Amino acid sequence: MTKFKPFLCVLVTAILAAPPSGFAASHREAPITALDHKADITDFFAFVSYDDPSKVTFLLNVDPLLEPGNGPNYFPFDDNILYAIRIDNNNTGGQAIAFEFRFQTEIRAPDVFTGFVGAGTGVNAPANSPPPVAPGTPIIPPAITALDGPGSEGLSLRQRYTVTMVKDGVSTPLANTTNGPLFAVPSNVGPRTMPNYPSFASQGIYNLGNGIRVFAGTVDDPFYIDLGAAFDSLNFRQGAGGGVLTPAQDASNTNTASDTVSGYNVNTIAIEVPIAMLTRTGTQVAATDPAATIGVWGTTSRPRITVRRSPLPAVSSGEFSQVQRMGNPLINELIIGTGSKDFWSISRPADDAQFANFALDPLFARAVNAVFGINIPPPPRNDLLLLMQYLPPIAAPGTPPGPVADLLRLNTGVPPTPMPSRSRLGVLGGDFAGFPNGRRVSDDVTDIATRVVAGGVLVPGFNVAPNNLLGDGVNTNDVPYQETFPYVAFAQSGRNRRHIDPGEPGCTMNAGAPCAVNE
Repeated sequence: MTKFKPFLCVLVTAILAAPPSGFAASHREAPITALDHKADITDFFAFVSYDDPSKVTFLLNVDPLLEPGNGPNYFPFDDNILYAIRIDNNNTGGQAIAFEFRFQTEIRAPDVFTGFVGAGTGVNAPANSPPPVAPGTPIIPPAITALDGPGSEGLSLRQRYTVTMVKDGVSTPLANTTNGPLFAVPSNVGPRTMPNYPSFASQGIYNLGNGIRVFAGTVDDPFYIDLGAAFDSLNFRQGAGGGVLTPAQDASNTNTASDTVSGYNVNTIAIEVPIAMLTRTGTQVAATDPAATIGVWGTTSRPRITVRRSPLPAVSSGEFSQVQRMGNPLINELIIGTGSKDFWSISRPADDAQFANFALDPLFARAVNAVFGINIPPPPRNDLLLLMQYLPPIAAPGTPPGPVADLLRLNTGVPPTPMPSRSRLGVLGGDFAGFPNGRRVSDDVTDIATRVVAGGVLVPGFNVAPNNLLGDGVNTNDVPYQETFPYVAFAQSGRNRRHIDPGEPGCTMNAGAPCAVNE
């Protein structure tokens, strides 16, 4: 037992420093968001739009691990939260532009026991209906096919939202070009209630003028990972490489381990904006221009004061106070210690130098070193500054590096990579349109971050096996993404969703071989 004591000490310390949710991109990764799911940012994405390289798409995903069948209210946005996408375009680590979103919930049929109901052309009371409801009386409205007007009768719980652009301290409301309201797309209840859900959900894509498009609603969670194996003290499955993939497994776009997030939904806010509106020059510039690279992050905030007035509704007031933020994936999860996670969540990116000690000698790397015995770079880990400053190869040479700040850097001059040529490993795979140059929905940030943070593959001499083959065996999502805005797959069906478990068939997008078992 004595000879294992150093290993156990390192491993236990690592486990205590990183809570179980540490690998799930940002799914309940901090104590404050484990108790406030609605304000929990699960993932944040920013990439040059696949079908229009003159624009950038941002996605802010919140409220983790939504079971699609979990009615009757399902998963509305929170009326008391200010959701925001923030942009730094002058290398200061601070906000130059923001897009803010607020939601308002209405209950259109307060006596109905569920938020959504409908079937066919409607269902009337049968001949044996007991009084006082006479036979032929409408009971169930027609199936839900529209967000408003005919076909929306069964849409009881409905949310409108507003979009405000803040630039240089000036707030400008952005309105639907049809002058109609903006409606959030509700969860996919099932085929009887919402028989053509893709067509229904597509109605939630709105034009706001000046080339801006927006979508908000419940969608398939695009993140993928063998979360259970990661939680079990890095106990990755042998059939999926045991945490170190074979070259064939690494090159494959199929899964050998089960995607723990498969079958779950998430709430997303998506907005597509012309690049010329985002850069400090007000134009779209080449990738070699220092103005091409922007830094972006998402936040959720709540009013400072909430008064519970039972039996009356609660009332919130005061300035908004930040609950959560996210730029790069897995920073708060794999780098920041548990005792500092809440403080990190409410802090400004421009003040992130105060957390630099966590990145200079990341404990996660030492945990991987202990479990797998691989060589890791010695501290200080200055290679991780690539994620925290405006540096090549993401930013052009000559770009002011700015302060240490957790921003997702995106060089807007790098064109999108066509789907057949995309690499799930982004820049590590030679695909400079992917993470950490922004982040696409398909980027395998789990494998990328593990190789960079733990394997140190950006350090000379460490981009070798097994460091550059670290991975969980989950290489793609459980359902296909879209190639057009909003790019994520629409919500999974509450009635027909499937969570893919270890050993089950159809490990990759409900097809192919079974997933690796619990070995």
